[in-house]
Amino acid sequence: MNVPFFKRGSRLAGAKGMPSHLAVGVWGESVAEAELQNKGYRTVSRRVRIGPRDEIDLVMQTGVTLVFVEVKTRANEDFGRPAQAVKQRKRHALARAARHYLQRLRTRPQYYRFDVVEVIGSPENPQAPVVRHIEAAFTISNAPFPL
Repeated sequence: MNVPFFKRGSRLAGAKGMPSHLAVGVWGESVAEAELQNKGYRTVSRRVRIGPRDEIDLVMQTGVTLVFVEVKTRANEDFGRPAQAVKQRKRHALARAARHYLQRLRTRPQYYRFDVVEVIGSPENPQAPVVRHIEAAFTISNAPFPL
């Protein structure tokens, strides 16, 4: 599959001046990516910014399926599961970003889907993080635009 040209964000975990919540998010994305790679997924892109507001955390490939991954990192589950934060507004933004991403591909994938990876833990915690991969976490059949 051809990878489109997009300006990718850099991996800045621990970089000077980065707010701690952003560093934890980048750490969580790294943990999620490693987990998916252990499952046989191939990394296509990381932190793809589409326009001024939309970002796709990870774009992975498994077989003939392109997977758009939203990573939710939390220190604990005191306020519920991280995936519960992927509400309608966020799903709409992910669908919009995916549509733009797919339009720029030379060869479109045979299939695509939206996954969520929950990472519970923090870089400072000596215990290994809990990682949950939710395949096909949501569909966009009622999206206001076709993909």
